[in-house]
Amino acid sequence: MNEKNSKLAASYPSHHIPFYARPHVSRRNFFGLTAGLAGGMLASTNLNAQVVQAPQASLKNTAKNVVFILLTGAPSHTDTFDLKMIDGTTPKTFNPTMINGVQWNTGVFPKLANYVPDLALLRSVRSWNLQHTLGQMWVQIGRNPGAVLGDVAPNIGSMIAIEKLSERKKGQVFPGFLSFNNSQVIGSGFLSSAYEPFKTVPTATGLPNTTHADGAGRLDDKYNLMMSLDSNLRIDSPYGDGPGDYADFYSAARGLMYNPVVNKAFTFSTADSVRYGNTTFGQALLVAKQVLEADQGTRYIQVSLGGWDMHTNIYGANGNSIFTMGKQLDDGLSEFLKDMKANGKLNDTLVVMMGEFGRTVGAITAAGGRDHYLQQFCVMAGGGIKGGRAIGSTDARGGATDDPGWSEQRDIRPEDIEASIYSAMGVNYLSIRYDDPFKRGFEYVPGAKDGIYKPINELWG
Repeated sequence: MNEKNSKLAASYPSHHIPFYARPHVSRRNFFGLTAGLAGGMLASTNLNAQVVQAPQASLKNTAKNVVFILLTGAPSHTDTFDLKMIDGTTPKTFNPTMINGVQWNTGVFPKLANYVPDLALLRSVRSWNLQHTLGQMWVQIGRNPGAVLGDVAPNIGSMIAIEKLSERKKGQVFPGFLSFNNSQVIGSGFLSSAYEPFKTVPTATGLPNTTHADGAGRLDDKYNLMMSLDSNLRIDSPYGDGPGDYADFYSAARGLMYNPVVNKAFTFSTADSVRYGNTTFGQALLVAKQVLEADQGTRYIQVSLGGWDMHTNIYGANGNSIFTMGKQLDDGLSEFLKDMKANGKLNDTLVVMMGEFGRTVGAITAAGGRDHYLQQFCVMAGGGIKGGRAIGSTDARGGATDDPGWSEQRDIRPEDIEASIYSAMGVNYLSIRYDDPFKRGFEYVPGAKDGIYKPINELWG
């Protein structure tokens, strides 16, 4: 590398580590598990000093929380939420039924049929790519992962966590961003690790490592002794910010231990697990519901359900098929919506569900499945949106958008969905941050300031 390039690299350091290779919260390491809590409770990031607000956008500001359900593997849109009955191909057991003017797959989603009045089905959505990892990253960061700043772009959940930091109340101990059932979830990118997703797989026994082998009293003694010995090196440390960050991590981790609020939110009964389908997906939604009920500072929860990459066996009775995966989704999501309506939390919680792309249309392949395809769906509920309808439509086979169904008169893209999430949460999607590694300016929604991408305001009626 010549001298000029060496100086440039030194001026703008970058890790160049892909998101899926980043360090993440480990179940084996307690402080690693709880590191993401520090920013949610104690981080001192000066948001206003690091963000230049673009001209104020018109925001809906109807949601307090987001639950983002990522269906990894890419489900077939024409066999699920943009149902197309193809003669000689589509199983008659799908039992298509018109509900609120929407053709619904009651054979696969009989329980969710009761909640069609709460669902907005976006059928004019189109992906930008057909590669799984790239597509999953794209929908989590709302931009091209291969573009400028793409490899340092934060998850939408991390952006929500930092934006909502100032709204945290004293005593709230949960992280701003939770992720269930996905160790490869996109992280905080160039933002502080304080805004990383708190990753775990929910279990009936709750969070691991929240008790000490020697008991609560002995833990207090050890913790207090540690603080008495070196707290002067942690608070206003002469060694820079590092020791203070560790102190914040320890304090946040300590807040989770022997905490009845934590135990109540992250544990569940066998009966409730059965009610949600007794699957890891259902259990994740059950814990998500309990976390939101606890109101301990979590604002964004990502729940992953994999197994939708059906190049074969798409209509099989066993294995990963529309019927088996659909049952998990139907059992878990229907119960989640039921409980969220009953406790009133659906009113201010935006539920977003999608995969990374769709699957081929018409007849299935010789292998008995469907391959990758750009047309896809997105389902939304709650958070002030109007349900009971489809937005946009596709042609008879589901191959392309027939009617976009919204004011922009074009396909809906992941960036538009990102803008819609921000608008619902009262976050200015036109904002630009200048604390990225290259000081280029990180647009919350790329191209939004030029009117390229916009919130889908039709969601609100």
